[in-house]
Amino acid sequence: MKSVMHKFAGLILFFAACLLSGCAGYIDLPAGTVKQVCSPIIEKQEISVPVLDEEAPPPEEYIIGTNDVLTVNSNCPMLFSFTGGGAGLAGAGLAGAGANGSGQGQESRVDGGGYIQLPRAGLIHVAGLTPAQARAKIQESLRKYVKDPWVVVEVSAFRSKPLYLLGQFKTPGTFYMDRPLNLTQGLALGRGFETTAYLRGARLNRNNKILPVDIYDLLLNGHPGQNIWLQPGDTIFIPDNSNQQVFVFGAVKKPGPVPMLQGGLNLAQAIGSAELRDTGYDFKHIRIIRSLSATRGELIVVDFDRILRGDALPIPLMEGDIVYVPKSNMGAWNDALNELLPSLQAISAVLQPFVNIKYLSQ
Repeated sequence: MKSVMHKFAGLILFFAACLLSGCAGYIDLPAGTVKQVCSPIIEKQEISVPVLDEEAPPPEEYIIGTNDVLTVNSNCPMLFSFTGGGAGLAGAGLAGAGANGSGQGQESRVDGGGYIQLPRAGLIHVAGLTPAQARAKIQESLRKYVKDPWVVVEVSAFRSKPLYLLGQFKTPGTFYMDRPLNLTQGLALGRGFETTAYLRGARLNRNNKILPVDIYDLLLNGHPGQNIWLQPGDTIFIPDNSNQQVFVFGAVKKPGPVPMLQGGLNLAQAIGSAELRDTGYDFKHIRIIRSLSATRGELIVVDFDRILRGDALPIPLMEGDIVYVPKSNMGAWNDALNELLPSLQAISAVLQPFVNIKYLSQ
């Protein structure tokens, strides 16, 4: 009993010293001692998530959608006038004369149902059509008025295919795609990144899910497999590096995030900040889930007892590391993950994209 109390008292002093001075965490040894140290890592495995299937390139011609604004020009005056005369033009909200001066032009927004409205031609469904197909459809509707009508349809304002660039872009905001864009082209719309950008944590969201796309690898190595085609409504988010933190769960009194210190944070400091429980923990099999990018990570098992004895070097932690202190000896990673999942789901919004994709998107 006395030896257990001495060991526990030593742990308290050890953690207090780490917090106050940021020391490596070695137990004091007599001067002149030569001690062989080794790695405390007893298991490490790299894991990844499957990449997206290769997609066929989207059609190059623009597809009209809701909220796009079309300019329609024609040689049929009745198309733009309720009365057939010039007085009706102002009421119709015209853009002016046609491109060659012989026709008249009107701007019309594609409504939520996919229709545009022309005064005499009525409602015409154009969503899902190319400008050329919309031209042919409007032209056909005019044959009841003009023997040989001509029509020109142009997209004067692209508003149906938004792309959201959020976070540490030099020019964040909402952009509208006027042609098919791949990920590299979409990133270029943001005109570069701020110096505070944390590219390892960059993520692409689609339909409320983080896609397994490694933006960091794409920018660093130009990996073509990551340069996927973007879709309307996609969001690219680049976090900043000013609020870096790790997460500690399991047999601790204060589970949750632990801020990274300016000079870095090691495993002993993180566990000390979370305050170890009085009893019931396994120091020999501490788990770390580490994100290397949005598609790659590591599962690490650490014998923390070696560090406490001074037999191993401290483990520096990385931004986003998830540390799990088991409450008792457990052999399989699946057991640790099952215990961790409820805690991870509660803070999924601030976790690295790899953890969300691998463990929380099922």
